[in-house]
Amino acid sequence: MTRKQQRTTLIISGLVFLGIAAGLILYALRDTIVFFYTPSEVAEKHVQPGTRMRLGGLVENGSYRKGEDGVVHFAITDTDKVLKVTFKGVLPDLFKEGQGVVAEGTLLPDGTFRADTVLAKHDEKYMPREVADALKKKGYWDPNQPDGQDKGEAK
Repeated sequence: MTRKQQRTTLIISGLVFLGIAAGLILYALRDTIVFFYTPSEVAEKHVQPGTRMRLGGLVENGSYRKGEDGVVHFAITDTDKVLKVTFKGVLPDLFKEGQGVVAEGTLLPDGTFRADTVLAKHDEKYMPREVADALKKKGYWDPNQPDGQDKGEAK
């Protein structure tokens, strides 16, 4: 084998090895990767039931209610679409209607979202980055408002 053939064989072998390693890493991480969506993106991208994801937006006014056995029902909106959420557990102290929230869980076949984790903003000026970015894209974000929203007027 000539020197050029040896170098080519070494380079190809290295690329094959890197490809196999990358494939194994992605295969191992497939269950830990969780994508962020707004209610509009869930509808637009036709997210399949059973998909694990993070859902973010604002807790819709008038949607919060406590159910039986500690199950909480509320809706998350991005001002265009609304997605109903169920959660069994203790909500964060700062959770309230009209505030930013990120819920992690699974989309159910009936179109509701079953959350196993709910995160709320931690002070008057903060909103989760993904939620703020989604609201900015829609024109509903004003960081100067005490609750982080501009009451629906596009900027």
